[in-house]
Amino acid sequence: MRIGELAATVGVTTRAVRHYHHLGLLPEPERLGNGYRNYTLRHAVVLARIRRLTELGLGLAEVRDVLADDAGKDLAEVLTELDEDLARQEAAIRERRARLRALLETEGGLTADGPVSPELAALFEELGGLAGSPSAAKDREVLALIESTAPPEERERFMGLVGSALSAPGGLERAQRAYALLDELVDAGTDDPRVDEAVELLATALPEELAPDGAGFVDQEHAFLRALYADFAPAQAEVIRRLLRRLGERAGRKPAGEEGQEGEEREEG
Repeated sequence: MRIGELAATVGVTTRAVRHYHHLGLLPEPERLGNGYRNYTLRHAVVLARIRRLTELGLGLAEVRDVLADDAGKDLAEVLTELDEDLARQEAAIRERRARLRALLETEGGLTADGPVSPELAALFEELGGLAGSPSAAKDREVLALIESTAPPEERERFMGLVGSALSAPGGLERAQRAYALLDELVDAGTDDPRVDEAVELLATALPEELAPDGAGFVDQEHAFLRALYADFAPAQAEVIRRLLRRLGERAGRKPAGEEGQEGEEREEG
């Protein structure tokens, strides 16, 4: 048989046949006097087996193991491993489909910021009246980012605190006033008196547990915070910067080095 006849008989392309030759999966046949390859029935049998194995999902390296006379793994072992791998893929697909169903069934789950979890979708639903606020839109983006990147336990704690602050009596109204103030500060300077007003309002509305642990209340030079501040107008960024410090102070945390300095002062006294 010529290469085209072999490929047609087994149902593969001539390119695949040449590729299998290149990888050493299919033995090279003898050549006729005119230089053409002369394939035999044995070549068709091996090529058909390669096709069956690849259709089962085996990689070409695994096919080589199966076909090799001195294979380290026999066919049963390779197929068992493949079956176990497919079972893991099935479980992962089921989990992903369950998450997709939850999103599709949750009102608000498919937002411009989505896809997000049902919990965050519910939180966004509470903030639905703030759709026209640019500051609220940025806040939604940051919340979606935190949900995507924070460890599960920290994400759950953070979202719970934000949700409880909004559901507290007057919480949504305070959020509306705070976002309105932030929107007004888009063209203001950092010394604008409304900066302090916005900090006071937000500090009253947010639980102190929202302040992250760390030296200096918050590491203001952290790459994430630098990127966050850069995304806001100067006065708005100043509100966030002062708010984080205020939350830390209210929680009783001290900047880096202060505790050590106090200890040294006590020893000197």
